Amino acid sequence: MVVQIDTYETKTQAIAKQLLAATKENRSFFAQMRDQMRWDDKLLAWAMGSPGLRLQLFRFIDCLPALRSKPEIARHLQEYLGDESVELPQALKALLNFANPDSVPGQLAATTISTAVETLAHKYIAGENIERAIKTIERLRKDKMAFTIDLLGEAVITEAEAQSYLDRYLELMQQLTDVAKTWSKVDAIDLADGEPIPQVQVSVKLTAFYSQFDPLDAKGSQERVSSRIRTLLRRAKELGAAVHFDMEQYVYKDITLAILKELLMEEEFRSRTDIGVTLQGYLRDTEKDLQGLIAWAKQRGYPVTVRLVKGAYWDQETIKSVQKDWPQPVFNDKGATDVNFENLTRLLLENHEYLYAAIGSHNVRSQAHAIAILESLNIPRRRFEMQVLYGMGDKLAKALVDKGYRVRVYCPYGDLLPGMAYLIRRLLENTANSSFLRQNLEDRPVEELLAPPKVNNAKAETNLKEKRAFPNAPDTDYADKEKRERSQQAIQTIRQQLGQTYWPFVNGEYAPTQDTFNSLNPSNPTEIIGKVGLLSIEGAEQALQAAKAAFSSWSRTPAKQRADILRKAGELMEQRRHELCAWMVLEVGKAVRECDGEVSEAIDFCRYYADEMERLDKGHNFDLAGETNRYHYQPRGITLVISPWNFPLAIPCGMTVASLVAGNCTLLKPAEVSSVIAAKLAEILIEAGIPKGVFQYVPCKGSTVGAYMVKHKDVSAIAFTGSQEVGCRIYADAAILQPGQKHLKRVIAEMGGKNAIIVDESADLDQAVAGVVYSAFGYNGQKCSACSRAIVLEPVYEAFVHRLVEATRSLNVGAAELPSTQVGPVIDANAFNRIREYIEKGKQESQLALEMPVSDTGYFISPTIFTDVPPNGIIAQEEIFGPVLAVIRAKNFAEALAVANGTNFALTGGLYSRTPSHIEKAQAEFEVGNLYINRGITGAIVSRQPFGGFKLSGVGSKAGGPDYLLQFLEPRVITENIQRQGFAPIEGAD
Repeated sequence: MVVQIDTYETKTQAIAKQLLAATKENRSFFAQMRDQMRWDDKLLAWAMGSPGLRLQLFRFIDCLPALRSKPEIARHLQEYLGDESVELPQALKALLNFANPDSVPGQLAATTISTAVETLAHKYIAGENIERAIKTIERLRKDKMAFTIDLLGEAVITEAEAQSYLDRYLELMQQLTDVAKTWSKVDAIDLADGEPIPQVQVSVKLTAFYSQFDPLDAKGSQERVSSRIRTLLRRAKELGAAVHFDMEQYVYKDITLAILKELLMEEEFRSRTDIGVTLQGYLRDTEKDLQGLIAWAKQRGYPVTVRLVKGAYWDQETIKSVQKDWPQPVFNDKGATDVNFENLTRLLLENHEYLYAAIGSHNVRSQAHAIAILESLNIPRRRFEMQVLYGMGDKLAKALVDKGYRVRVYCPYGDLLPGMAYLIRRLLENTANSSFLRQNLEDRPVEELLAPPKVNNAKAETNLKEKRAFPNAPDTDYADKEKRERSQQAIQTIRQQLGQTYWPFVNGEYAPTQDTFNSLNPSNPTEIIGKVGLLSIEGAEQALQAAKAAFSSWSRTPAKQRADILRKAGELMEQRRHELCAWMVLEVGKAVRECDGEVSEAIDFCRYYADEMERLDKGHNFDLAGETNRYHYQPRGITLVISPWNFPLAIPCGMTVASLVAGNCTLLKPAEVSSVIAAKLAEILIEAGIPKGVFQYVPCKGSTVGAYMVKHKDVSAIAFTGSQEVGCRIYADAAILQPGQKHLKRVIAEMGGKNAIIVDESADLDQAVAGVVYSAFGYNGQKCSACSRAIVLEPVYEAFVHRLVEATRSLNVGAAELPSTQVGPVIDANAFNRIREYIEKGKQESQLALEMPVSDTGYFISPTIFTDVPPNGIIAQEEIFGPVLAVIRAKNFAEALAVANGTNFALTGGLYSRTPSHIEKAQAEFEVGNLYINRGITGAIVSRQPFGGFKLSGVGSKAGGPDYLLQFLEPRVITENIQRQGFAPIEGAD
């Protein structure tokens, strides 16, 4: 039976007014008490009143649990809240008016604020331990409220933590069911329609059951997670406890639903009705998901509970989609979320035969709307309940109980440190302008509070867009099943093309050569990816002469025409994205997601440099009366590009297309071991329309033919990325003026680094450990930007090292093509042997903290961690270019910064800190070309993070930045005297 929506609205208004009246406070009394509020209440009130203070206050609260002394707390209070741009209430200003954090006033301020935050946390967290949580639960039961309990700290980055998460829940269920035996029955929550309801319910996060949970590895994630869930559900059944699965970030939604649907169709679990799953109303596709659950539940034959909530990660989802250039999964408009929530409520309740409903909201209208539907449909009491978060909507919960409805309170419990992220989300909700709780406190008119939600279509249906000059190519979202399947299919397709021969491309034709080179799969060196023809010195001379002949025409080709060829190449790469990824996976052993990001970078280089050349082509006019001064650019001539194997598509593409769009004829000499991918890039540039002789693909032996071209008199510029040793040799050779040479060669050289991440005592260790692990071992440590040193301050050293080792131990090491692989092989036998030598040196000078067994079928080296490494040790100073991490202890931040700067390199660096003065000092003094704060240090994005270093990390402007093309251009100024016989055109004259 479906009742008209108009009927629901009439009842909704009547019920909502009753509920709202029961939740109203005495406003005049509230106003009188405002000045007498406790500090925790004051903090909330101030946060509501000032957006600037709100931001800084919440940042301080996020940092607070990491601070270990009152002086530290006092110092951070002044750093966060002492900013002149933040207007402070008089009481807070007076509290912070101390000269020294160690002083009595400083310690008083620290005690006052930390106590207030702790009190605030206790409002939203049911207890710091199970004993306190049980007391909270028993108090709720006396008020006729059921509970579901959530264990804080589900940020799982190690397999040991994932197992611990399961063990703690097994223990929690045991403790709760044991104590439940002493509870008196409360019919309102323990019984419905004569059917008993489990007194104990726990809420769990699916991702916390497996540390490497990843939609890309859907099958592997499902196997590991399902094993632990089965254990949990079996024990829950034995104890008589219910289990509810929370919903997390959008990226995990589809795989979460897929895992649960499949698992709960297994014979052992199919008839269970004490299990639930959460859906989020702020997602645009939740209605589709709910329809899918309804169809699934009909097939299953037994209902599960759907907890319907608005959603808790709006800011995070919005920011991620903007950064990734992905469609935004959440509604922009709060009204759209509320409309969707009401539509979902109706759909869920009208299908109560198949799914039980748990309506989670603190909005009086939302709950009233649900009650109107269930009363209109006369839905049995077992099939629905209302839910609120502990510490929020308390008065609404009581009002619902008084009306005879079953109310369940979501009760998180645990230590303050892991609970801080949860607390921040609650504070954001409470203080947001759109929050119903805040609007109710502000005494908005009843008609406004209870009005049907309206959608601002223009706002709700569009994606938020950052105003930035350059839109980057979006990476593949592997949460999409179809895209995962296309990725795997591309690898299988490319396997059918292995073993082909790739000849040099010279003067518009493929040129067979006498010598060839076999490019091998480093995951399986018996597998030949392709045979590559190696150009001779004679062939190189032909290529150079062809480039010389083509230069005159190409240099005069309009910049717009050259730029459009680059844009066409970018389009072709997008079309062949999965294929290009597959070639990289197989030829250089790079994992799929890393390859995908590299394709995006190559596309970005094409598009960005096309735009930049059109900008530069406009030149500059510096005219004055009687004289014109025109500043413009011309190409240099012939560029030799010498590219590395570790970014086998993006780096050769970037260097090559920058040179080409600037009007230079360009020869691409790739690293031998990545020559097949370079051949694919050549195919794309040829298809895009690069004229004969302008671009040439010249694979060859670097030590002989490559050196010949470096020294050649007709080469005007050399763009190199690779080792310091080779880069310095090129720099020296290029400086020698050859007979007949009429120019000095421009050398652009990026030569690697010895990159450090500093972790200070205020760092978020969840973020820091995950960031260091990814930065150190992503693509097996073979990025020039990889973290090879972690410099950790003494107070957090032991805790950091313990989690770092366990997180690294949890990584999957295997063939690059496997979706589960995070660490694949190193590039070849030479690299394998060199890295092994460094590991042996590390064992002599440091403490080996981790080395794991790995397969011997390919060039696999275990992620290796050394601790207590001396700052001047070999593995702390020399570039290893492999999965080897040196962890160095520092007494204080100044020492950590000195150690970080104590190498010959200055490429990338990172800092994990929540101390504003440390961040400011690093920005000023950390000697790196790219500094990353509170994030990983690899994965620079074109235009956003132009990439390149100084010292012995290289010479030249940053790739993907506004200065890069200037290196391939010569500036010219043309001045003309436009006077004739004493007269000249004068603008504005009659």
